Amino acid sequence: MTDLVHPAANCRTNVVYSGPSRTEQPGGPGMGYWGYFVVGRGERPLAELDALAGAEGMVLRESAPDGWQVWEYANGEGDVGNMNALALESGSPALFGYVMDSASVVLEAAGPESGAWTTCLARSAMAGYLEGGEEGLTLEDYFLEPRDAAARAVAWAAEAGREVAEEPLFDVLSADPDPLAEILFFRMLDRLGVVPL
Repeated sequence: MTDLVHPAANCRTNVVYSGPSRTEQPGGPGMGYWGYFVVGRGERPLAELDALAGAEGMVLRESAPDGWQVWEYANGEGDVGNMNALALESGSPALFGYVMDSASVVLEAAGPESGAWTTCLARSAMAGYLEGGEEGLTLEDYFLEPRDAAARAVAWAAEAGREVAEEPLFDVLSADPDPLAEILFFRMLDRLGVVPL
C-alpha cells in the first residue's frame, strides 16, 4: 500500500497497489527500483528537517547550485512526510518522486505559497497499478492530467525562482519510461531548472 494525494481534495488517500508484489515479479525481489527521491532547497541538509523526521536513513544523492538537494530513501518503507510541510519548513518549493518498480513515479510537489499538487510519470504503467482497486478509482481520480500538471510545474518552478517552458515539462509528463521511470524523474528535475542532467 502506498499513500497518494488526491489532487481535488488535497488530502492523503490510501491506494492499494494491485500489481504483483516484489517477490512475485519475474526475477524476484529487487527487479525494479522502489523508493523515494526527495528534492528541496535549503542551507542545511533536508534530512535534518522535522518534515522528514519519519524517513530515517536518507542518503544525499546530489547537491546542485542554489542549495538544491536530492535525497534518496531507497526502500520506500516508511514515510517521507508531505511536501507541504517540507516546503513550509524549508521556505522553498519541494517535491518527491516515489518510484514504483522502475515502471512509474508518483510525483508530489508543493510550494510555500502555491500549495500541493500530485501527478505521475509513466501514466500507462500507473494505470495498471490502479486497475482492480476496491474503490473503483482511476488514474484521473488521483493525478493531474499531464497538461494541468505541466502548468502547475511552471508555477512551482517560478516560485523556486526559475523560468521554464511548459511544453518540455508536458513532454516528460506524458512520456513512457525509456527504459526506467527514474530517468523520467531526473529529466523532470532538469526541465524544472533545479537539478541539471
